[in-house]
Amino acid sequence: MTVLAVAEHRRGDLRDVSFELVSAGRELAGELETDLAVAVIGGDVEGFADELNREGVDTVYTIAEGEEFNHGVYTQSIEQLYADVDPTALLLPNSVNGLDYAPAVAGSLDLPLVTDVIALGGGDSIEVTREQYGGKVETTYSIDADRYALTIRPAEWPAAGAAGDATIEAFEVDVDEASLGSTVNGFEEVGGGDVDITDADVLVSVGRGIEEEENIPLVEELADVLGATLSSSRPIVDNGWLPQNRQVGQSGKVVTPDVYIAVGISGAVQHVAGMKGADTIVAINSDPNAPIYDIADYGIADDLFEVVPELIAEFGGEAPDV
Repeated sequence: MTVLAVAEHRRGDLRDVSFELVSAGRELAGELETDLAVAVIGGDVEGFADELNREGVDTVYTIAEGEEFNHGVYTQSIEQLYADVDPTALLLPNSVNGLDYAPAVAGSLDLPLVTDVIALGGGDSIEVTREQYGGKVETTYSIDADRYALTIRPAEWPAAGAAGDATIEAFEVDVDEASLGSTVNGFEEVGGGDVDITDADVLVSVGRGIEEEENIPLVEELADVLGATLSSSRPIVDNGWLPQNRQVGQSGKVVTPDVYIAVGISGAVQHVAGMKGADTIVAINSDPNAPIYDIADYGIADDLFEVVPELIAEFGGEAPDV
């Protein structure tokens, strides 16, 4: 038996979910009392393999096919590696790319697939937990199968840290070029890609408590004086006050900054799902009973229009008139 996880990279860098997959895979391998293998497909596979050589990983398989993600290359590569390794569990990222190829791979290999897994458990059979109804309900399923595939939600497991002593093996695949259906000629950010909030170390996020668009510059100034990136909850984007690429939450982006400052955000489950992985959460909300305080490390239960200008002044800035 083996647990096989597939790493993800973009534009020359491994994505955070790759190291979270190592942690989830290590947990599952412990439950099954088996080995953990990690595969990386395309790009700088040798460099990626060194980074993925973390404690608990027994083998890293490198597949030198292409530079960026290609659906056909990934599906064929995983199917051929799966046939060789014969793993009990296949762990994939619950990302745009992962959800592109996971159903195709599961269908081809005749594996049951559970997506967006947020927790794993043991017992007589492996149990997986996922959310339903917009994050309002958590449901646990027992997997009644000898082989299965799971997609792992980003930011639900800590990133594996310590270096390991894995065996690194190059795996040769025979890609049928005629059946790929597409080729990758390059990579271009689209759809308001002026900033990637998932890369930010500090995020200042604004919610409906800001009341109107004319007040957004107040929170923007706080972000500027802190050297942070501005993000938001869904109502701000729905109102057209900030672009989609700034949205944090289930229908936006999952972020894991060092510090997340929530300004005027109540803490609905859909938003919390996108930022609860932050190392430190600071909440500013006039309602002391707001759900955001259930997960905040620090809180200021006061009027944001009083608090934010004080913070701006404290850090050497000047609050705009609102």
